[in-house]
Amino acid sequence: MDSPRSAFGASPQGAPPAARRSRIHGVRLWAVGLTTKVLHRSFAAAMLCLALLGARAAEAPPVAADPVLEAKVMAIAAELRCLVCQNQTIADSNAGLAVDLRNQVRDMLRQGKGREQIVSYMTDRYGDFVLYRPPLKESTALLWFGPAALLLGGLLMLVLILRRRNRLAPDAFEPEAGDSLPPKP
Repeated sequence: MDSPRSAFGASPQGAPPAARRSRIHGVRLWAVGLTTKVLHRSFAAAMLCLALLGARAAEAPPVAADPVLEAKVMAIAAELRCLVCQNQTIADSNAGLAVDLRNQVRDMLRQGKGREQIVSYMTDRYGDFVLYRPPLKESTALLWFGPAALLLGGLLMLVLILRRRNRLAPDAFEPEAGDSLPPKP
C-alpha cells in the first residue's frame, strides 16, 4: 500500500507526529523564514536610509577674505574658553556658542578693537571663567596653588606614614606566606 504523500515530499506513516508536522508545515516555516529575511533586510535598508539622512557634511569654517584677520581671530579665540565644552578653547570647539563667539571676535576686530578690549569685553560679560588661562588674583589663588598644595600634603602624609611604620616592631606586621613555613632539617 502506498503511503500518503503531500505535495512537498513523502510523509511516512510511522514517523512521529513532530516529524510529520515539520514535514507538513515545512512550507509554512520556509515562508515565515523568507518573510523574516525580507523584514530584516527591509529594516536594515530603512536604518541605512535614516543614517544617511542624519549624516550630513559639516559646514566648513568660514575663511575670512583677509588671512591676517583670520589669524588674529584664531589667536584671540585660543585664549578664550568654550562655555559649552569647558575643556576646549573657542578656536577648537565646534559648538554653536563657540562659533558665535568667534564671529563676535571677528566683528570686533573689524570694528578696530584690540585684543585687550575684546578680552576685557568677554570677561566683563562671562567672568574670569571664559579665560583659558585665568589671571592670578585673590579669587583665583586656590585654582593656581590648590593642586600644588594637595600634592605637597599627600607627600607629607606619605613620609609621616612611612616613618611611623619604620618605628614599629617586626611582629606588628602580618607574616608573609613564605615566613610561616617550618624550617628545613
